[in-house]
Amino acid sequence: MRRRVRRIPRRSNSLGVVTTSATADPVRYVSTRGRDAGRRFSEILLEGLAPDGGLYMPTRYPRVDAATLRAWRSLDYADLAEAILERYIDDIPAGDLRDMVRRTYTAEVFGTREITPLTPLEPGIVLLELSNGPTLAFKDMAMQLLGNLFEYELGRRRETLNILGATSGDTGSAAEYAMRGKAGISVFMLSPDGRMSPFQQAQMFTLQDPNIHNLCVRGVFDDCQDIVKAVSGDLEFKRRMRIGTVNSINWARLLAQVVYYFAGWLRATGEDGGEVSFTVPSGNFGNICAGHVARMMGLPIRRLVTATNENDVLDEFFRTGTYRVRGGAETFETSSPSMDISKASNFERFVFDVVGRDPDRTRHLFAEAVPRDGGFTLTPGEFARVAEFGFTSGRSTHADRLATIASVHRASGRLIDTHTADGVHVARSHTEPGVPMIVLETARAVKFADVVREATGVTPPLPDAVAGIESLPRRFEVIPADAELVKARIAEDGTRA
Repeated sequence: MRRRVRRIPRRSNSLGVVTTSATADPVRYVSTRGRDAGRRFSEILLEGLAPDGGLYMPTRYPRVDAATLRAWRSLDYADLAEAILERYIDDIPAGDLRDMVRRTYTAEVFGTREITPLTPLEPGIVLLELSNGPTLAFKDMAMQLLGNLFEYELGRRRETLNILGATSGDTGSAAEYAMRGKAGISVFMLSPDGRMSPFQQAQMFTLQDPNIHNLCVRGVFDDCQDIVKAVSGDLEFKRRMRIGTVNSINWARLLAQVVYYFAGWLRATGEDGGEVSFTVPSGNFGNICAGHVARMMGLPIRRLVTATNENDVLDEFFRTGTYRVRGGAETFETSSPSMDISKASNFERFVFDVVGRDPDRTRHLFAEAVPRDGGFTLTPGEFARVAEFGFTSGRSTHADRLATIASVHRASGRLIDTHTADGVHVARSHTEPGVPMIVLETARAVKFADVVREATGVTPPLPDAVAGIESLPRRFEVIPADAELVKARIAEDGTRA
């Protein structure tokens, strides 16, 4: 006997984006450029870019109502993650998904039962701690789950995977620690030669696992990112060598980040709920895009504040409606190096929603205007919609970072890293009475000890687990910015079935 399924009509919100209740038809995934539609979660899990060069997005945002939010107050972090993930995943058995989530979000892995504690910084501003994982950065929050999901899916398919990634700092170490020793997986991580902090370099380059390969590219992060896109764009090579990605262009990683927005809201509000705002240090737009998804699901977010450093491509966009990509010569080397990015590859997801999910318009902007003109300007009508999604922005300089690190330390005794300092500095200009401002922490201060010491005169303490890491032997290779060379390295050292 066929089971009857009650179908709930889809509806568009005031922005024209499809939203539905959690009991509607299962979520499917579509490329932002429109040529790859109707795929299930496990089909896109191991991929980055869609075959047409776009990014995968859910066909709808499952809505979470006030009653559900109240019920979620009793959940621990793992149960909350399961409740959110299951709204987007219908092709992994519930018991298997529950097992992976519960193995990921533990006190043993993240050092605290809360996983993401909320810490008051100053009146009106609180810090959501996201740096308690094994590599001391927020990337662990998603990457640890991604490692378990990848190993599970590869085992189910009896396949192997070569992960190609680009990092400006924390993504690399988080991915490598999550994937080291995983069956059937090799990691090829590109990083800009000499542009990460000494501690970040040590975390990556001291790993001796045979499935980890560090390739230092002579150039900036955007050169690394361009190589990843070029290799992923070679569909024959991508299929033959089973290329996957862990950058924020991977939907599963972004989805895992949605969870801590809900966790932050639940901890910052009382039983009656209410709105909060988030300030997010951002370079590649993945972290704050997860906040956009949470807001579209119904989380009461008043403002999503994008904080940039001197590489202010995103701040310029939110002020003017113009997205202007910079070249390597215009990309500044700053004291918050993980945000030294001038081409926000994950930004296409947000613009897709801004233009009413029109794949032809999205494809024109990102596949035609950006390569031809170096950017684009939204129409006045499109730009007006940006604020309707709750977004605003600000920028920070090295002097701002030093002053912010020092003032936070004087007021609270807490040491914050340079990227978090960008967030706190910008957040101070966007607080509103009665609306808690939650700043997303990016990393532990020890990862940028030289700047923290310059600001405060205090050397951040080194956790026991990483004591002596900077003196360990290193394994890496410096290469030119050449996609063909990277493909040759993958063909030579990659994992095969």
